Amino acid sequence: MSGERPRVLVFGGKVLGDHPIAQLLGEGFDVDVVASSDEAIEALKGKPYHGVFADVGDFLPLERAIVSDKASVVLNTIGEGVCIVDSHGQCNWSNKKMSTYPGEVSEQVRRICGQALQLFGSTQTSQNGGATKSTSKKFTFAVEDRYFEMICSPVTDDTGKAIQVVAVVWDATSGKRLQRKIDAIDASGRELAKLDSEAIAKLAPPQRLKLLQDKIIKYSKDLMHFDHFAIRLLDKRSNKLEVVIAEGLPPEALEIDLYAQADGNGISGYVAATGRSYICHDTEKDPRYVLGLEHSKSSLTVPLMLFDEVVGVYNIESEKIGTFNEDDRQFAEIFGRYVALALNILDLLVVERYTTQGQISESVYQEMSSPINDIVHECERLKESRIGDDKLHGSLDKVVRDVEMVREALNNVKAGPNAVIGSQAVEQQQGDPLLSGKRVLVADDESNIRDTIETVLGKHGCEVTVCKDGYEACNALDAGAFDLVVSDIKMPYRNGYEIYAAAQRSKDGLPVILMTGFGYDPNHSIVRASQDGLSTVLFKPFKVEQLMDEVRKALTQDGAATRE
Repeated sequence: MSGERPRVLVFGGKVLGDHPIAQLLGEGFDVDVVASSDEAIEALKGKPYHGVFADVGDFLPLERAIVSDKASVVLNTIGEGVCIVDSHGQCNWSNKKMSTYPGEVSEQVRRICGQALQLFGSTQTSQNGGATKSTSKKFTFAVEDRYFEMICSPVTDDTGKAIQVVAVVWDATSGKRLQRKIDAIDASGRELAKLDSEAIAKLAPPQRLKLLQDKIIKYSKDLMHFDHFAIRLLDKRSNKLEVVIAEGLPPEALEIDLYAQADGNGISGYVAATGRSYICHDTEKDPRYVLGLEHSKSSLTVPLMLFDEVVGVYNIESEKIGTFNEDDRQFAEIFGRYVALALNILDLLVVERYTTQGQISESVYQEMSSPINDIVHECERLKESRIGDDKLHGSLDKVVRDVEMVREALNNVKAGPNAVIGSQAVEQQQGDPLLSGKRVLVADDESNIRDTIETVLGKHGCEVTVCKDGYEACNALDAGAFDLVVSDIKMPYRNGYEIYAAAQRSKDGLPVILMTGFGYDPNHSIVRASQDGLSTVLFKPFKVEQLMDEVRKALTQDGAATRE
């Protein structure tokens, strides 16, 4: 550097004793004089030097000491334990990290090194008598609740015989526990997604959903240790995130409308829109956080991925700041994939049932059409051939009417879930005190269903208000008083559970009948509403007698008692 004289180090010994080298160098350099290798090493650690002067006989030991010291620094700095064990199982040297391990660990290391030395000795000679290169070997062992891994390498003499073992040892407890938890999550996830079609087919739709929900809650709590969470599925029609399963969260948090948008829809909306997990370490400082668990301090939200597509989000809340870390994120993402898969399998089973039912109905209808037409034509032919036989004509007319009723029934079945079977036969009713004047809200986005139910209930004396979607239904409940609500589960803007919840806000204990096509309940409205008291569900297509039975039950004290 400018203005400073070069600095040199003079190692004592013969140089200093026979020649006044330090004095000579002092005229042009700043000189430091040391008398031993240890002093020289310390000096070299503390200052930069332009040169080192030493006798040839002293320089080689000094160089070796410097190299040895640097090696010692490296070995004592690394995070693994290092030791050298001889053929008698004695530890000849160890670094500082090794000395921090408990005595049981050191004992295990010495024992394994002894075994490794025997292995190295048995592999020194190949089958043809030539020497072989010794390779390192990896070992694992456990001490109490901690796990360790180590690599042993042989130190050989001039003949190639292994005489010592160098061991590198590290604590693998965290990695082992991480892998064990991942394995446990994987096993639980496979169990979660294991929905046997035969067993599921025997269950009613609400029971299927309840089974899946119970599994998800159980594994979330027992395995993941998540006590406050919500699972929302993405409705592709509206881009809304619908709550399907929730545990330990207040109702007001679940009633917030969230959409899969990166801005303005909380953390869940951001995760659903981007497909990226999100750890909120402090809810009070994160602008994306919206209402969740009361006194919530941190949260973790991961996307539910199915075939690389976001189908929903899994949101976990905590009452402590900084609860979640990268391991939690990884666990939740793995578990979330199984949740998405299980929900998809359940939907596929429903769709399969729906499709199969439709195919069977169409097949039966096609097979029955020709015989039915033949019967009608034969009756008409007989009537024409027996003109004047009024008794026979009356009998043939009755046969034709019966056949037309069969045809109508087949048409209703063929129509699938968009039909109320037997509605055309309902006649105007008089003097039914249970139904007369009762105010009923009917909500369904299928005009055929809502118009048919309106007509049937109207003929029984009910005052019916119809709504074509969930938004209209909720507004009607806020604006007026009703004695009964009959609503489809899946409609635009609001699902069945939201309508059920709105009905209870309108009037505590207001009876609600939910309808669904072949048990299709993508938002798990049946399960959630059943937890809150719902017991009446109609699965389309249903007969008008079923509808009226459930309506009467809902409007009687016995029906209300059943729901409690």
